[in-house]
Amino acid sequence: MSPLLLMPLLPLLGFLVNGIVGHRLPRRLAGAIGVLASLGAFLAAVSAVRLLLSLAPEARVIEATLGDWITAGSLATALTLRLDALSAVMVLVVTGVGFLIHVYSLGYMHGDEGGEWRYFAYLNLFLFAMLCLVLGGNLLVLFLGWEGVGLCSYLLIGFWFTKPAPPAAGMKAFLVNRVGDFAFLIGLFLLATHFGTLDLAAILERAPRELVPGGMLVTTIAVLLFIGATGKSAQIPLHVWLPDAMEGPTPVSALIHAATMVTAGVYLVARAHVLYLMAPAALALVAGIGLATALMAATIALTQNDIKRVLAYSTISQLGYMFVGCGVGAFTAAIFHLMTHAFFKALLFLGSGSVIHALHGEQDMRRMGGLRRKLPLTHATFLAGSLAIAGIFPLAGFFSKDEILFEAFLARGPLVWALGLGGALLTAFYMFRLMALTFYGEGRLDPHAHPHEAPPSMAIVLVILAMLSVVGGWVGVPFVEGGNRFGTFLAPVFADAEHIALTAHHGHASHGLELGLAGISLAVAVAGILLGLTAYLWRPALSTALRARLAGAHTLFANKWYWDEIYQAVVVGPLVGLAGLLYRRFDLAVIDGLVNGTGITVRAVANRARILQSGNVRSYALVVVLGVAVVLGLMWK
Repeated sequence: MSPLLLMPLLPLLGFLVNGIVGHRLPRRLAGAIGVLASLGAFLAAVSAVRLLLSLAPEARVIEATLGDWITAGSLATALTLRLDALSAVMVLVVTGVGFLIHVYSLGYMHGDEGGEWRYFAYLNLFLFAMLCLVLGGNLLVLFLGWEGVGLCSYLLIGFWFTKPAPPAAGMKAFLVNRVGDFAFLIGLFLLATHFGTLDLAAILERAPRELVPGGMLVTTIAVLLFIGATGKSAQIPLHVWLPDAMEGPTPVSALIHAATMVTAGVYLVARAHVLYLMAPAALALVAGIGLATALMAATIALTQNDIKRVLAYSTISQLGYMFVGCGVGAFTAAIFHLMTHAFFKALLFLGSGSVIHALHGEQDMRRMGGLRRKLPLTHATFLAGSLAIAGIFPLAGFFSKDEILFEAFLARGPLVWALGLGGALLTAFYMFRLMALTFYGEGRLDPHAHPHEAPPSMAIVLVILAMLSVVGGWVGVPFVEGGNRFGTFLAPVFADAEHIALTAHHGHASHGLELGLAGISLAVAVAGILLGLTAYLWRPALSTALRARLAGAHTLFANKWYWDEIYQAVVVGPLVGLAGLLYRRFDLAVIDGLVNGTGITVRAVANRARILQSGNVRSYALVVVLGVAVVLGLMWK
């Protein structure tokens, strides 16, 4: 069987086995089935990518069709999987990081009362859905995976359903994403109506000939697809679900944030890049929303005390940078950052899981501190991830983040670059605030806490991800001839499109300019680290003074810019009020009135009619005689 088909099939089989008979299996066997299914998917991905690399760069496309799916009039869609350079990057990230998270889960979820078989079944289903999304040969298969990851996020965020918070968080994620998915679906309808097909390759090939650049149709389609992307990738204003998703198990948080759901929106925009380059207004919207989200989420992360919520807002911020990359036409840079972010964000979440595991569920950083000595391996790996996300040379985040900032400088000018640089300063600051509060200084632990290092199944995953966070950026080294192998690999997908978007700017670019901007970025990252350590480790009185002086801003950031309150006042409250009004005035008065009124009428008629049933034979005989007389009278006429 083709490795292209094996990739999604193996996680699906793992889901079916654990989902159907997992509750009867030993716990270790259920976990082993989930891990082996994800390992098989990763090996199939490696095999498929090797096959892809054996082809000439301009011919690197592999397809596999399972058969026809939906035919409606002139529209026909098939169950087709398609692997090219872009989807190859995605499947390696999804299956590789996904496999490591499965292995980590063996230790983290051991003995969990929620049912390990159910957990690994959902995890495998998540992997299957994401692979359908990135391998979809047409937009309908992609949409199947798109909805699948939404369902799996609901199941996994609410995994501990006996507690009140996780199911509520899962429902919030599900409902918020329905808003984006509705817009995405309308965009699909417009594409199907105009092109008569949902084959994305055909649409992108025909779009320059059949759509008017900057026209209403292409702009509307691009904006609708982007609204769908804002839901999945947690951008303003549909970002509110992602921080609450921390109610699920920590490995689930790592999977959602690093390898699956939240990357789907970035992938969609990059995959539909031709449409966006034909719609400059939509492209500017992507960049603007991305930049605003990156800055806003970074400010919120400054004030959070839950270790996982700091990382959640960090993810929202980093996704904003990816959309900035897409919005300036630097799609390769955006996907490069997506890949490196998967390494260090998975590491950071799993490292936080190691801390939480060691402290028996504690997540508040104010009750941590001094863990460097007690958790040396977790500290070392977490430090690598923190340096990577801060953008310190030569770790992975330095190369991918700076490439986005450089392209933003060329395409949108110094202001956008400076704002992006400001977000990088905040990133370095809040990550080393987290490091100071968690690993350094004096311990503020519960007296009954006895921290212990992660078990081997968790520790080895942290080490592997730390190594990837250190060296993962070297596939995209600038300045060196042939150094940017990542960009060369993706060139067949994006080369023409990026030529359209960036040629005018690159004509004025130089290695000296890029090197200078990178140096400034590195200096800003170092400054952010030093400020974070100064305010929360070396001179903690400084953080207290800053909080007092900037009390208004601190309150705004700590309350997450009041987004939940705004939604409650503008959306949830009015809808609940309208629902109550309709219930009282329409449901009770009209619907229930009709149903109950019918019952009352029938009962009244029956009460009147039952007197005819007296039980007296002579009365019945009289009625018969009268009836015969009436019939004869009618016949006589």
